[in-house]
Amino acid sequence: MKSPFSRLGADTRYTLLGFPLAVVSFCLLLVGFVAGLGTTVVWIGLPIMAGSLQMARGFAEIERSSLPGILGRPVPRPRYKAAPPNAGRMRRLVQPLTRGQSWLDLLHGIFVFPIALVSFVVTLVWWSVTIAGLTYPLYGLVTERIPHNTQLPELLGIGSGYVTDSVFYVILGAVFGITLLPVVRAAALLRAGLGRALLTGVAELQERIDDLTEGRAAAVSAEASALRRLERDIHDGPQQRLVHLAMELSRAQRQLKKDPQAAHATLGEAITATRETLDELRALSRGIAPPILSDRGLAPALAALAGRCTVPVDLDVQTAERYTAVVENTIYYVAAETLTNIAKHSRAQLCTLSLMRMGDTLVLAIGDDGVGGAHAAKGHGLAGLGDRLRAVDGELLVQSPVGGPTLIVAEVPCG
Repeated sequence: MKSPFSRLGADTRYTLLGFPLAVVSFCLLLVGFVAGLGTTVVWIGLPIMAGSLQMARGFAEIERSSLPGILGRPVPRPRYKAAPPNAGRMRRLVQPLTRGQSWLDLLHGIFVFPIALVSFVVTLVWWSVTIAGLTYPLYGLVTERIPHNTQLPELLGIGSGYVTDSVFYVILGAVFGITLLPVVRAAALLRAGLGRALLTGVAELQERIDDLTEGRAAAVSAEASALRRLERDIHDGPQQRLVHLAMELSRAQRQLKKDPQAAHATLGEAITATRETLDELRALSRGIAPPILSDRGLAPALAALAGRCTVPVDLDVQTAERYTAVVENTIYYVAAETLTNIAKHSRAQLCTLSLMRMGDTLVLAIGDDGVGGAHAAKGHGLAGLGDRLRAVDGELLVQSPVGGPTLIVAEVPCG
């Protein structure tokens, strides 16, 4: 975050130094465009037009390099379609004509001139009046002695004289000085807004499409991983127990006539196995969507998770709101998976779980004092959590140096 004075300096440089560049780009690109358009019928206009577009790209790159400092955030770079590798010289020469972004660069290079002119004049006037007004008592002694020198206060009917003029101009300079920062900021944003719309708008849209595509792929991957794990858990757990239970019941059936006492013992074992299978199925269903989550919300559901964890959990839930099902399920899933990993791998003595809302984002933070070494990269246990969060435009942050401690933060939009 820049200080107000740093911001004022950056905005002033942008508006004042950018104006000469806008003048040059306007003259060169307008002449090149008109010349190319007028000579297109004799084919020479195509190379001229292509050269103008290439020149527009150069001016656009200069402008894009300035935008992050004004907008306060990085701006995406557009993708310029390259000519095919086997393209001929003529095809490569006119390639800029087929790029949509090249024409937007040309439009910016031409239409930035009036915007830059307004920004330049406003900035120059505000700085000039501020400096001239505040320093008038220094040079006013000289100007007051100039014959027939009528000052603005006299024209306005306020009065004349050095003291009157000094008070008037100092007040005027102070007013302009107080409004200098917002006015220059507005002038800079006016020009930067045109640059963002024409030079980075398509790139921002493409970046958003890429994010949505990545999120969709992450959702499919997370869902597939969850289904594979559920299938494996069912196969290795309840399914094996049910097969064993069927075998025990068959054995009891055969023992009923020959040895009723043995059959009774076998049935007892089968009942025990049935209860264990039910407990395992309940545990699996809790990992999918527990009733307590849909009925009572995140706070009770997380409390239930913490109570079942084999590692003591210090719970701090600072929100009691209800959220959409996808948000609540995502937070619960991340918490359940993380606590399971802590219980299995961390060798921790204590872990903390906190949930809070910050603006339009739910922040889940889980830490432990274990051995560390957790990773969110592909091939590690936390990769599935990252995919699940990306599917809802969320983010996973992992700090887990070898030796611990570990901190896992999940951010989920909830606005």
